[in-house]
Amino acid sequence: MFSDSQSSTIMALRKNLKKEKFPIWKMLINELSRSRSNRREVNVSNLASVTEANDIVIVPGKILGLGNINHKLTVWSSSISEGAARKIIRAGGKLVSLETIMNKYPSGKGVRIIG
Repeated sequence: MFSDSQSSTIMALRKNLKKEKFPIWKMLINELSRSRSNRREVNVSNLASVTEANDIVIVPGKILGLGNINHKLTVWSSSISEGAARKIIRAGGKLVSLETIMNKYPSGKGVRIIG
């Protein structure tokens, strides 16, 4: 089933969806509700190729450390490797909580789901 942190994340998303009614949060609930074997895996090189500097990115899966990135991103993912975290931070990016993104961008405007 779901881990405690995943359950609390989905509960927070549902609460936000009731309040805000924006489809991005519904899409994210659906992605996070998938079985772990069906979740996305995204390499740092993929993030680098599909994003621009200062993008806000949600990855409903795991970010892996293959490749490099040379621009800032604000990122939340359900899982991230140590190497990927180091590369994102070294490029000037930030790893933030989903709650931070939901509070700062309640409509989801400007937030990209990748994966």
